[in-house]
Amino acid sequence: MTDDTTTLRRPRPGGVGRLAGREVARIGIGAMQLERLRDDRAAAIALVRRAIELGVDHVDTAEFYGGGYVNHVLGEALAGADDAVQVVSKVGAEVGHGGRGLRPAQRPEQLRASVEDNLRSLGLESIPVVNLRRMDAGLGIRAEGDQVVGLDDQLATMVTLRHEGLIGAIGLSSVTIDGLRRALPAGIACVQNAYSLVARDDEDMLALCREEGVAWVPYFPLGSGFAGLPKVTDEPAVIAAAEALGATPSQIGLAWLLQHAPNVLLIPGTANAEHLEANLAVGSVAIDPQTAARLDAIPTREVDLAAFRARRG
Repeated sequence: MTDDTTTLRRPRPGGVGRLAGREVARIGIGAMQLERLRDDRAAAIALVRRAIELGVDHVDTAEFYGGGYVNHVLGEALAGADDAVQVVSKVGAEVGHGGRGLRPAQRPEQLRASVEDNLRSLGLESIPVVNLRRMDAGLGIRAEGDQVVGLDDQLATMVTLRHEGLIGAIGLSSVTIDGLRRALPAGIACVQNAYSLVARDDEDMLALCREEGVAWVPYFPLGSGFAGLPKVTDEPAVIAAAEALGATPSQIGLAWLLQHAPNVLLIPGTANAEHLEANLAVGSVAIDPQTAARLDAIPTREVDLAAFRARRG
């Protein structure tokens, strides 16, 4: 069991932010990369527990990460932590046929089934926050046929799940600003969209979230992980800032996000303990005004989505 007084004394990496009405560390962890430790479950569990020891109390996951493997690891690693860790999962996609890739799972009955699957694999009675992954924006898959479902119908299901106590709060992922505006009356705790120093098309949505008290939790915080797409760490101004401040380019990219808006929460992922500690140390990287101005001047890098999807088949 977690000693609440000990928990309160832990320094929170990156300082304190808010998510679904509670305080959390502004730097948490994204659990997706734990799948890389599929052949060493003990190492995966140890990595999660190390993150908690270092003050992490916000973990992002999904049932479709590793076909349930990641959730099972988290369930074991966090057993006995009570509600000290804010677990955030997501629904709206599932593992494709043969365990390859993802496919949409947008229909209301699929959203409910996915929440139930997450509950079982995580070993929870209620998931603190569940993100509805839409297919409206970003680099990912798009819904077709009977998977094209109206946001209102999906939100009705999510609100019912919240009313039943199976989830605590609702978030949105890969959503447009119009979709967010439409969803706000339902009570939205966070938005997860692709966003980084080199991909700031959602600046207006970030501002709206700040105004509405909604946490902004960017995925691809260092630019896309896909080959051939813009990366923060390739930018000369980022490399120069890292050299001047005694940090890595990745740390500069993450630190910029923290300083850019107070409602930003980070969930960098890793399967390596050393990398974990480097990510959590980002909170101590102070970007001076002159360096910040040079970073702010980096333009958003355009991506040809049609060409990208054609390359990926």
